Amino acid sequence: MAGILYLCATPIGNLEDITFRVLDTLKNVDLIAAEDTRHSIKLLNHFQIKTKMTSYHEYNKVEKAKVLVKQLLEGKNIALVTDAGTPGISDPGEELVRQCHEAGIVVTSLPGACALINALIVSGQPTRRFCFEAFLPADKKERKEILNQLKNETRTIILYEAPHRLLRTLGELYEVLGNRKMTLCRELTKKHESVVLSTIEDLLQYHQENPPKGECVMIIEGKSMKEIKEESQEEYLKMPLSEHMDLYLKQGYTQKDAMKKTAKDRGISKREVYQQLLELKKEI
Repeated sequence: MAGILYLCATPIGNLEDITFRVLDTLKNVDLIAAEDTRHSIKLLNHFQIKTKMTSYHEYNKVEKAKVLVKQLLEGKNIALVTDAGTPGISDPGEELVRQCHEAGIVVTSLPGACALINALIVSGQPTRRFCFEAFLPADKKERKEILNQLKNETRTIILYEAPHRLLRTLGELYEVLGNRKMTLCRELTKKHESVVLSTIEDLLQYHQENPPKGECVMIIEGKSMKEIKEESQEEYLKMPLSEHMDLYLKQGYTQKDAMKKTAKDRGISKREVYQQLLELKKEI
């Protein structure tokens, strides 16, 4: 009978945030797969856990996952831990989970700390709809593409960033997104936890003189639907009215429906569209 893969959430700072269930699982599985064994041994020693560990990280995730899947199929139970937080979120655990599902192995999650959720709920930003981009890509071209995609994102945006790259990222966000509300969370659950609700511009100016310390989570205001609508109207208003009407007439709309859609696009009444079209005919 195959074993089970346990995804065990570990503390993101405060060791007291670990759950009894995770501790019990780490003590009783056959093997712990850790992103960094040197880091995880501190956690295990603190709770006097003697279970054998093996390294599972970004650079060996595909081949090592095959080895771990083989052991699971042989009946071993394995716990997966990341350096901090929930495995599979912006770390190599995603690959192991995928391979386990392909092999028919049971995967279960033991919930606990997750930096993006902790940051979101204390941010003071809307929480109903959000998107998580983790760390922006290092490749300049890919990074630019992601930022441009985020430009019109209406959901609350969550990003991770290392302290030594924070200024660069804040500068890029300000350039692409403009000066939006932003909450900067640092050292979550730790002694020097910091949660600052401000703006991208103010945070950029502040950290130019005060180098940031600690891993950062950025919670950024999404673009408002009102702003998107206004920008869309501005673009349509640049288009001659007759050309705008033709756009819909060529799609098979009736004169009446084309006028209705044109009016909505331009933020004016259907009557105004009609009057302007009459004036254009008189000029001709």
